[in-house]
Amino acid sequence: MQPQLDQENSATDGPILTTFLKYLVPSIVGMLAMSSASIVDGIFIGNFVGVSALAAVNLIIPILSVLFGVGLMLSIGGSVRAGKYLGEENTTAASAIFSKILITVVLYAIFIITIGLLFEPFLFRLLGAGEDLIPLMSQYYRVIMPFLLAQLITIVLYFFVRLDGFPTLAATALVIGSVLNIALDYLLIAVLDWGLTGAAWATGLSQLFPLLTLLTYFCSSKRKLHFSLRQKKWSEVFQSAYNGLSEFINEISGGIIALIFNLMLISRAGVEGVAAITVLNYLLMIGFMIFFSISDTAQVMLSQNFGAKNTQRLKQFLNITFAMSCLVSALFIFILLFFNESLIYMFLDVQGTESTVTMATEFLYYIWPVFVFAGINMTISGYLTAVHLPFQSGVVSLCRSLIFPASLLIVLFIVLDDNRFVIALPIGEGLTFLLASVLFLRHKPERIIAEDNVQQQLNLETH
Repeated sequence: MQPQLDQENSATDGPILTTFLKYLVPSIVGMLAMSSASIVDGIFIGNFVGVSALAAVNLIIPILSVLFGVGLMLSIGGSVRAGKYLGEENTTAASAIFSKILITVVLYAIFIITIGLLFEPFLFRLLGAGEDLIPLMSQYYRVIMPFLLAQLITIVLYFFVRLDGFPTLAATALVIGSVLNIALDYLLIAVLDWGLTGAAWATGLSQLFPLLTLLTYFCSSKRKLHFSLRQKKWSEVFQSAYNGLSEFINEISGGIIALIFNLMLISRAGVEGVAAITVLNYLLMIGFMIFFSISDTAQVMLSQNFGAKNTQRLKQFLNITFAMSCLVSALFIFILLFFNESLIYMFLDVQGTESTVTMATEFLYYIWPVFVFAGINMTISGYLTAVHLPFQSGVVSLCRSLIFPASLLIVLFIVLDDNRFVIALPIGEGLTFLLASVLFLRHKPERIIAEDNVQQQLNLETH
């Protein structure tokens, strides 16, 4: 007998704004906490270890992007699929998806961590690292890699626990990890002077506690999702992965763009150029994580109302999501334009980094327009994922995060002989906005639900 949905799951029947904020606030806190590990590391590394160490960590980003990309793809794709089942009040199917995704991610993590450690020298050279940076990269990489198992499990639990109506527990877990990371960074880097090794241990150890916190979910009698090792229909894992394709594209493309940036800046500006773009990446990460939180919150609401065939609530949640994205865009543009130097100096020691600060400021003035379009683009991509249109969502993500920026970067790097080539990022977002708008207009809520009703009717007739 299936447990029934209770009043805590208000996505399909609760007040629109109250329900959205109930999930959004913990999501923003949780996402910022999740990303704070690398941001806090950057602040301590830049101030206590040096510019070269900051560049070394940035060169590892493409590897981590691939690892986390698969985890996010499975977690988000699986949770959206489970959300549709919850909207249909089919908790057995939702629990099966949860179990299969968790098992798959654990096996994937063990395999990929082993491969990553075995091929470390080859990977570093592939990323363009010189002999001066490879020892620094190894200090961080060899410590952080084994901890990725806990981090990937945490990602799976985070998305499914939120989906099941426990957003506060999910956010609390990530906040605990963030606070511990700050404390350990201070102890291991600033006090004990362990350098990059200390940064890696701080990040790794701090990620164990969010996992332990999320595991308390299994002690709740109110949960609707149940874990079981015995599963059938493993093809649903591939279907979930396909549904989360856009998130994988976003994550892995970020690593590829980081690699392109690193190679270009090493040739044109040296280690200081890589350090400058690293600082800018940290600032952009904060804004993008808030956009992601808004989009991710919308997915929880949209996927369940899509399953419940509630067109009106789909529209209402979309309107709130678009409005929130525009508000955050305006806020971040204001902060970046008027407080840029103060933000940059958070990551760098005042002494001996003037040229890096100058370059970072220059990059920021070229790149800030990404915030005009990024939030809307991520919202549309998230909406398409929530209503089970992974191909369309993947097209938006692929164009936004890889095809447009990569091609424009290469062309502008060849045409321009200074650092203006970084305007490729805002131009790419603008082009993506045009594409995403067309796809959204072609797949509005009322049309999507009508098509899903037709498909279900055809399935019934077939069987």
